[in-house]
Amino acid sequence: MVRAYKMKGHKRKKRDKEKYDKEEESEENVENSGPEDEEVEDERNLNEEEKRAEEIANEIPSIPIILADDQRNANKPGVIFILEKASLEVAKVGKNYQLLNSDKHANFLRRNGRNPADYRPDIAHQAILMILDSPVNKAGRLKALYVKTEKGVLFEIKPHVRIPRTFDRFSGIMLQLLQKLSITAVGKREKLLRAIQNPVTQYLPINSCKIGFSHSSEKLVNMQDYVAAVNNEMNLVFVVGAMAHGKIDVDYIEDFISISDYPLSAAYCISRICNAVEQQWRIL
Repeated sequence: MVRAYKMKGHKRKKRDKEKYDKEEESEENVENSGPEDEEVEDERNLNEEEKRAEEIANEIPSIPIILADDQRNANKPGVIFILEKASLEVAKVGKNYQLLNSDKHANFLRRNGRNPADYRPDIAHQAILMILDSPVNKAGRLKALYVKTEKGVLFEIKPHVRIPRTFDRFSGIMLQLLQKLSITAVGKREKLLRAIQNPVTQYLPINSCKIGFSHSSEKLVNMQDYVAAVNNEMNLVFVVGAMAHGKIDVDYIEDFISISDYPLSAAYCISRICNAVEQQWRIL
C-alpha cells in the first residue's frame, strides 16, 4: 500500500502569533486615534519642551562678584544699561514653543508674512555678555541692566547673573523667562531675571544722565571726552538699540550721540562705552 501523505502547512509559532497580535493592535490604535489623541501628543511634547527649558534655566547659578572694593563702590555713582527693541519673541513652531531667530525659522517667518532679518536675538545675547563681562560690572559699578523687547516686554537682569555663552542655551533661558516671567537662582529665592512693569524710567535714579546712541545722530563725540565732561556725582544711563537695523525712539533720553563715523554693532558700541567709563573711573 501506498502510505498517505499529509499536506504540511506553516505552523504559526507562539512568537509569531504575539508579533502578529502586536501589529494588529498598533494598526487599530492608529485607526482609532483622533483629534483628542493628537492634542494629548501635542501637550506631551509641549510639557517636555518646557521641562527642558526649565532644566536649562535651573542651571544658571548666581556668581557672587564680591571684590575688595565692592562695598566702597556700592555708594558711588554707577552705570545703568538699557537695551531697547531687543528681538526676543516666542512663537509655536510645529508642536513646540521656540525663540524665533532668522537662522532656524526663516521659512516659518516668511509664511507668516514677517521679515526674517528682523529676528536677531543673537544681538541681545552678545550685548548682554559684553555688559556682564566688563570690568565696570566686576568692580561693582553696574547698578542695573534692563532689556525691552520689540513687543514691549521689559525685564531686569541682575548684574551678578551668569548668562550662558552658547546661543542655544541662551534661547532656552529666554524661552523660560518669557513664558514664566522670572528665573530663580538654584537653591535660593533670588530672582536673577524677572519681567517688570513699564515704563523703565520708574526704576532709574533721580540724579542720572540718560544718553542714547545712534549712528544717525548728528552729534559725533569722543566717548572718553564725553564721559569726562559729565558730573562725577551723576549716574550714567546708557540706552543702546539691540536690533539689526533702525533707530531707538524713546522720549526719556536727554542726549542723543554718535561715537563713530561708522555703524557699530551693539556689542562693540557697549565695549567702547565701558572702556571710556573704566578710563574715567580708573578701573583696570
